[in-house]
Amino acid sequence: MSIDSMKFRQVLGHFPTGVTVVTATNADGTPVGFTIGSFTSVSLDPPLVGFLPMVDSDRWAAINAAGSFCVNILGTHQADLCWRFAKSSIEAPFEGVAWEPSPITGSPVLDRAIAWIDCSIEQVIEAGDHHFVLGRVLEMEHVDPEAEANPLLFFRGQLGDFRKHG
Repeated sequence: MSIDSMKFRQVLGHFPTGVTVVTATNADGTPVGFTIGSFTSVSLDPPLVGFLPMVDSDRWAAINAAGSFCVNILGTHQADLCWRFAKSSIEAPFEGVAWEPSPITGSPVLDRAIAWIDCSIEQVIEAGDHHFVLGRVLEMEHVDPEAEANPLLFFRGQLGDFRKHG
């Protein structure tokens, strides 16, 4: 049975995802990062998360070489960062972007992210044209629960936000 790749993409586009920017610091101290929608919680004990980068991504190769990463969960006020870090044609996505090093790995924590998760790479599993990256959570933080922190969502090729019902 053959599945049409365009239809596959369209059907799965009906499942909304959060928007994250996964970051790391190269051996020379320069930041690297890319937008990832395929991020998930994996385990509470031990604390593990995962994401799925394209096998041929240069930015993923740099993060893998670093051995650690930080997941920055974007808010609706950061839609510009989603596209900036998603386009491989943008050679310096960190240019003009404020960030500080995470406390454990030194990976970039983007200013105004609604949450961040600092991780070491636990395992990388081949998964077709992607890798499944399993990360051990070392440190994490989120904005004040009382703050207005609306997550940025991706749905059917567009960015949007979350609206509470009831």
